[in-house]
Amino acid sequence: RIRREPSVADVSIIVVSPDDDELHRVVAFELGVDDFLAEPVSLRELVLRVRAILRRTERDDSERRERIVLGSLVVDGSRHQVTVEGRDVSLTALEFRLLLDLARHPNRVQRRNELLERVWSDPRGETRTLDTHVKRLRRKLDHAGSYIETVRGVGYRLRAMA
Repeated sequence: RIRREPSVADVSIIVVSPDDDELHRVVAFELGVDDFLAEPVSLRELVLRVRAILRRTERDDSERRERIVLGSLVVDGSRHQVTVEGRDVSLTALEFRLLLDLARHPNRVQRRNELLERVWSDPRGETRTLDTHVKRLRRKLDHAGSYIETVRGVGYRLRAMA
């Protein structure tokens, strides 16, 4: 619900939860959170994760100047907008960064750890987190979701469509 409100659509969300099982983490990410921490969490780790999100936010300025067209998929950084066949696609800030990162390197296989570093600022992050976000992104992109290919054991590639 929060992400649907335009005035706060780009706000990053960190969940701190006493539940650390995979189901809770996956559901949280499917609902659009940017990070998930299980209690107890050290203040130092929380501060570092907030700083990582702030670094990604600063990088958003360069994203705002980009417009990438790949077939029926358009990623417009200046408007923070994604369209498929002219229809708007609602993405979380993290999903947008992931798609923009893939779109910047069409047809190139991107390793999971590279994506985790560039999009999450954490090369040692959970690859399951990345996989969950890619799955959600594919679903939201409808037929254009098939542009995102899984390269088994390596990472992902966004195919440039003619």
